[in-house]
Parts: sequence; C-alpha cells; structure tokens
Amino acid sequence: MDRNFSRDTYWNQEVIIDNRLKGILSIPKTAQGIVLFVHGSGSSRLSPRNRMVADALNRAGLATLLFDLLTAEEERVDNCTAQLRFDIEFLAARVCQVTDWILSSKTTEDLPIGYFGASTGAAAALVSAAGMPDSIGAIVSRGGRPDLAGNSLTMIEAPTLFIVGERDYEVIELNEQAFSCLPESTPKSMAIVPRATHLFEEPGALESVCDLACNWFVNYLKRAVNAA
Repeated sequence: MDRNFSRDTYWNQEVIIDNRLKGILSIPKTAQGIVLFVHGSGSSRLSPRNRMVADALNRAGLATLLFDLLTAEEERVDNCTAQLRFDIEFLAARVCQVTDWILSSKTTEDLPIGYFGASTGAAAALVSAAGMPDSIGAIVSRGGRPDLAGNSLTMIEAPTLFIVGERDYEVIELNEQAFSCLPESTPKSMAIVPRATHLFEEPGALESVCDLACNWFVNYLKRAVNAA
C-alpha cells in the first residue's frame, strides 16, 4: 500500500509497518498531530479500550496509529514464553522504529507526535521518548507501569500525564514513584479517575480517560503546530 496517500481520502485503514507489523492508521482531514498507541502485555492494535480513546482523539482532530508491537512469529513465541512482553528495552526499540516510520512518510512527517501508553506499554513509550526527545511532543500513560522505564524517566522532556484508577492502589503508588523521577522542568500531571480500577471498566471511567487524554494532546500537540 502506498504510504503517501491523500489526507482528503484516507481514513481508518489497515497498514503494514516496515513489512511486518500490523497497524490501524486514522487521519482526519485537518489533523494537527498524531498519537501512537503502545499497548500493554498480551494486547494488540485491536484493544477496545485503546480504540475508544483513539476514536475520541480523531474527533478532536488528531490522527492515531494503533499497532502491534510484535510480529506474528514473535507473538507465537511470547505466548509460550512471555519473554518479550516484559522486555521494555526491546519494546521501546520497536516503538522507535514505528516512530521513524511515521517520520519518514510524506503524509505524516509534519505532524507533532504523541505517545499513549497502557500498562507495560507506557514504560516502552517513555523509554522511546527519552531516546527521541526532539520527536515526541506529549505522552499519556493509562493505568501504566512507568516505573519500569527506570532511569529514562529522568530524561523525559515531553509533557507527560499519568492517568490511574482510584482503586488501582498498587499502580497508584508505582506511578507516584515514577512521577517524582520526572524532571521538574517537564510539564507533568497525574490524574486519578474516581472509583476506577486498573482496566477502567466502571461506568464513565474510560470516558474520563478519553477526556483527559484529549485535553492533554490537544493542548500540547496542537500548540506545537501553532508555534511552528
């Protein structure tokens, strides 16, 4: 498939990234940024929670890319061994590769990039952002494990939002520890969604995530466009 398609005609299409990773790329006609979704362990580009957030971002005028972190062969291995889903350095390198794919397309090269990470994917997104500070404009973590990003937290320059459920007690503590490691010069915030547990399955919980993520990305990614 030709990657240099027209924004006037392309919308919500399956793509193959670097001839091996499956993705779903959605680009509104007036997109002013693009958000890459980095899912957690055992999930995929078809995650219903991430797709709900992506739909909200599309309505807010932002493009989205949901993609599989693993190839089909890697997924078969991981299903047996679980050795890749928690290999944050490997996953972060994969996120960097997908980011390069976005940056090399004439259709998306001018769009400020944001990362939306969930669970262990949040750590991979943060490590990737630390390694590509000039390319990433904003980060949002949903029920993430940013603590697994380790020392990369101290190198984050992109505005970063952690979203955690009020009843996800252990993850709240881990997010608070990671939050304290982010540089003071980095715009950052932590939002606790009332009554929500880890998967935000409670009524209205995921809608709150959508609102928080949209506001964060619209503020920072569209601001980058306006400042250019």
